[in-house]
Amino acid sequence: MFKPAVSPCLAGLLLACAASASSATSGAPSLGEPLTLAVLAGIELTVLPTGEGLPAGVGSVAEGAALYQQHCQACHGPEGQGGMNGDLVGGVGSLATAAPKKTVNSYWPYATIAFDYIRRAMPYTAPGSLGADEVYAIVAYLLSRDDVVPEDAVLDAEGLAAVKMPNAEGFYPGE
Repeated sequence: MFKPAVSPCLAGLLLACAASASSATSGAPSLGEPLTLAVLAGIELTVLPTGEGLPAGVGSVAEGAALYQQHCQACHGPEGQGGMNGDLVGGVGSLATAAPKKTVNSYWPYATIAFDYIRRAMPYTAPGSLGADEVYAIVAYLLSRDDVVPEDAVLDAEGLAAVKMPNAEGFYPGE
């Protein structure tokens, strides 16, 4: 099977950059440098529910607990609850109740979403600053808080993709 050298997301970004560059006026300030395929490949962050796109790395629940305290607690509260920016854990089984609680473990259908989101957007003050090992560890910690993974879990790309989330069957494809 033919597999393109550039993912569809990356190809779209390249086309947008090319269109933008070709539409620039001669009076443009000429700031920055054109993006190359090599640079774009290094910042492409597409992670699929199957785990495709997850980087190499490994992290444990224990490592994640310490990293969570360092990078996440200020906004999301101790142990994933009670913070000013919402709870990350708890609420499993609450979605069909009068008071649903949408958290990582109660709402998201795939554990890979947690990795992708944290890697892209967290911590709030320095998005994208965490390494793959740190993100795997924080995700392992969050998943352990609701017993989605055991307290001694160590996650890597394969293990994360294999995690069965409590709401995995809660989303249905359109008909």
